[in-house]
Amino acid sequence: MNKYKKLMSNTVIFGIGTFSSKLLVFLLMPLYTRVLNSEQYGTVDLIMQTGNLIMPLACLGIGNAIIRYGLDKSINKKDVFTTGVIAALIGLSAFILIDPLLKKVDFISEYTYLIFFFVMMSTFRGLCSQFVRAKGYVRLYAFEGIFSTLFTIIFTVAFLIPMKLGINGYVLAIIAADFLSAAFLFIVAGLHKYIDFKNLDWKLSKEMIKYSIPLIPTSIFWWVTNVSDRYLVANMVGADANGLYAVAYKIPTFIILFSSIFLEAWQMSAVSEENGREKFFENIFRSYQGVILIAASGLIMTCQFITKILVSDTFYPSWEYVPFLVLATSFSCMVTFLGSIYMVEKKSVLSLATIAFGAVLNIVLSFLLIPKFGVMGASFATFVSYISVFILRRINTSQYVKMKWHIASISFSVIMLLLQSVLLIKQVPYYGVYQVLIFLIIFVVNVRPIVQQLYKIIRRKKRQS
Repeated sequence: MNKYKKLMSNTVIFGIGTFSSKLLVFLLMPLYTRVLNSEQYGTVDLIMQTGNLIMPLACLGIGNAIIRYGLDKSINKKDVFTTGVIAALIGLSAFILIDPLLKKVDFISEYTYLIFFFVMMSTFRGLCSQFVRAKGYVRLYAFEGIFSTLFTIIFTVAFLIPMKLGINGYVLAIIAADFLSAAFLFIVAGLHKYIDFKNLDWKLSKEMIKYSIPLIPTSIFWWVTNVSDRYLVANMVGADANGLYAVAYKIPTFIILFSSIFLEAWQMSAVSEENGREKFFENIFRSYQGVILIAASGLIMTCQFITKILVSDTFYPSWEYVPFLVLATSFSCMVTFLGSIYMVEKKSVLSLATIAFGAVLNIVLSFLLIPKFGVMGASFATFVSYISVFILRRINTSQYVKMKWHIASISFSVIMLLLQSVLLIKQVPYYGVYQVLIFLIIFVVNVRPIVQQLYKIIRRKKRQS
């Protein structure tokens, strides 16, 4: 199958499963914001984000290695999965050492047991799903996304409405759904056949761990860049403000939705593609970048309307923080794409170094801007951090895959997006008209490479038929 066609095919299949799970965020937002007040929602967000921080430690970052080594046709898949299981068991055992520290954090001290079970179930679900994807079972992987979404909805409604479990119910619903998803994949894919402790290739295990270890702090620094400002907002401004900020973070999930679907398929193509790799990477990145920038402009233009529909009136003011978070998320997606080059080249240390720079920058800017500008300062600090990491990675990855920058078009688009954000936040006269005009400009500037790639795929398909 043609490499472009295969990438699109896998994207569609992954989209079927991933879209449902990402759509869940929006389907349940009205429920969350009506059942939980802003302080409770802020606490829930901190619980979940703390779990996400601990997760790479709990599995020794092995999920990344499972994808990278699992896609390698020359490697025994039993060794890959068994190494993943061992790493997860070791990491979860070490979790006990972190528990006393968690109990000292005021916002989450009552919920450390929930965090443990959340991390444990998410770790094993991730282990199973990543291995299934590496094995090429893309349809099963997609179906599991639908399966997980369905049970998350069922458990969430049951725990929050009739049982009225509040914060505990929110987290327990995710834990229960992750448990069922992991069990489903383990049974249906027959993953017990890939566990072989007796004949394990320890040399490969060491190589996988060596690849994974730098990705643990990388994941932590990703977390710092994404989430540390929420803790600072909670401490400097208050839990209510963090609740609004957490809700504002949900709106850019539209961009993450597209990005995560595509990048799951892209990782498989990036590792397996050898012929004409540089041109392939450049063509795909230009199209990907164009879609991200157009989507960002559209989301900024409609964020007030989306917020009004998705959340209760109490949370409506959160729309003001959305524009800069959309910009931050957009560059986060492009940073992740460039990270696939490090994955292909097995340069996990460089992935660590670049995101560490962004994390430190984000913390410094947050301390400087939050006291003066409040939540808006936090959102702007996140944007500046991600665009800085993007520039750094774009320069650094050119030594491995040479791609044209197209500096003029992306610089112009960023300036337009910043102007669009400021006009919306300031609510200048006729700001709605300006929003539409800027969206059209960004669309025209970025649509060409997208159309070109679609035309190539359609033309090749016609030739083959």
